[in-house]
Amino acid sequence: MLDRYWLRVSLVFAPAAMRLRASRSNVSASQHCEMGDDRFIPVRNSKQMNVARFLLTKNHKSNIQKSHTVYCFCGTLFLLFIFLLILQFGGRTLNDPAGCQNNLKVKCGQTRMPASVQKARYVSPVPDRILDAPEVQNDFYLNLLDWSSHSVLAVALHNCVYLLDTTKGGIISLMKLECEEDYVCSLSWTKEGSYLAVGTSDCKVQLWDVEHQKRVRSMASHTARVGSLSWNDHILSSGSRSGHIHHHDVRVAEHHVCTLTGHSQEVCGLQWSPDGRYLASGGNDNLVCVWPRVQDGGLGNRTQAIHKWSDHQGAVKALAWCPWQHNILASGGGTSDRHIRIWNVNSGSCISSLDTQSQVSALLFAPNYKELVSTHGCADNNVVIWKYPSLTKVVELHGHDDRVLNASLSPDCSTIATISGDETICLWKSFEVDPVKKHQRERTVQSLNTSFLRSMR
Repeated sequence: MLDRYWLRVSLVFAPAAMRLRASRSNVSASQHCEMGDDRFIPVRNSKQMNVARFLLTKNHKSNIQKSHTVYCFCGTLFLLFIFLLILQFGGRTLNDPAGCQNNLKVKCGQTRMPASVQKARYVSPVPDRILDAPEVQNDFYLNLLDWSSHSVLAVALHNCVYLLDTTKGGIISLMKLECEEDYVCSLSWTKEGSYLAVGTSDCKVQLWDVEHQKRVRSMASHTARVGSLSWNDHILSSGSRSGHIHHHDVRVAEHHVCTLTGHSQEVCGLQWSPDGRYLASGGNDNLVCVWPRVQDGGLGNRTQAIHKWSDHQGAVKALAWCPWQHNILASGGGTSDRHIRIWNVNSGSCISSLDTQSQVSALLFAPNYKELVSTHGCADNNVVIWKYPSLTKVVELHGHDDRVLNASLSPDCSTIATISGDETICLWKSFEVDPVKKHQRERTVQSLNTSFLRSMR
């Protein structure tokens, strides 16, 4: 690249240099004439000599002016050339692409693409995998899907619970209710992924040790079906069709430690915040409630809600806490509402609202790209990815023929699992990390581990 610059400069400077040499020869000739020399004068009569002297004197003055102009012009071109070099190479940090061995090619050939023309992230419009889900309960108010930290997907089909290992591909049947008329209403994994809580239509909450495929305990405290569950350390919260929320301390025999009574109809959405400070609940009474962390206390201890929002005009089942902003809560309304609302729990205000034109059945925050995922029922039956916090649409995913009932995010946050009334489960690989960024992240982790080992020595 530097050779091309010098070639351009030489092409510009060559004519100017030739003119400069010619002007210098004219000046020297005139100086010789003034001293009485007879160079290049073939005729030597007095008339010819006077004419020649006049012409040389005149050219001498004009050539001096021309020489000054040429010098100024060349100086300007030189300064311009230096300025272009500074713009081209100054102030830029050039990173060698992975695997590149020729540093000269990197420095001379690498260009930065403007942000306005950068290629957008590709999201596949079709599912990565489609699984059968026969006899799924096509009920909007139930929560039939959850993904563990060990990449095991739990699915409730009528009165059975199945476990799908998404890394190895194996499927096992974990449990089946004794009564054929009963059905599973909700599922929730512990943070460690070793235990699974199961809410049933016979008003009970069962706790299963997945590794040994054994039921640890069955907890009865509700008077109606248990449609929502959420863990916070050793506290398991359960929401019922009665409108009550119960806190269960699974470490003790008297597990029922607290009752929350903020809803007048079925509690169909229940989510603890990532930091464990707040519990969000949504109900068929169109309310969104935020509760403080449960305190150690006796049976029947009642707690008042910090916030109770009534902006939605339909049932609120879809709830999601932002993992990188713990004070941000997203909620979605049913068929009569169809809105996604973003709440600031600290101030108690609604930050933004969006009409999705469709029933909102589930919400998920995707941290890999700072995006929000919503699943829908009537009338679109689709999955939509939104940029957060602008809530501008990134892409729509169509793969179900009936309403999407639930959604869950994989442990690495790269894949969404959705279950639908069409008796299928779709796995959408929509948030895979850029290989370059992934390589840089792994290299950073490796360097940190190396420095840690050195410090241990």
